[in-house]
Amino acid sequence: MRKVRMNVQGRVQGVGFRYMTKMVADELGIHGTVRNEDDGSVSIKSFGEDDAMVQFIQKIKDSPSPAGRVTYIDIQEDPLMEEYTSFKVTN
Repeated sequence: MRKVRMNVQGRVQGVGFRYMTKMVADELGIHGTVRNEDDGSVSIKSFGEDDAMVQFIQKIKDSPSPAGRVTYIDIQEDPLMEEYTSFKVTN
């Protein structure tokens, strides 16, 4: 199991990015949260199986929202992050 924090920059707010991220996470069995940040980026906390996490990260890099565009993504492993039981969109 991997625990990963991501900060995603680009056209990621106002384009359905968080809700599409939730759909991808639910498809892959990833748990965690996604939220908009004041600086226009999106933060994701994710927890899941190694193979699913590789797919999840790639789909985030490619932008799960057709109207979105990812220009930069900071990915950090965080073994101390709490373990979530579902994936939620938060503010």
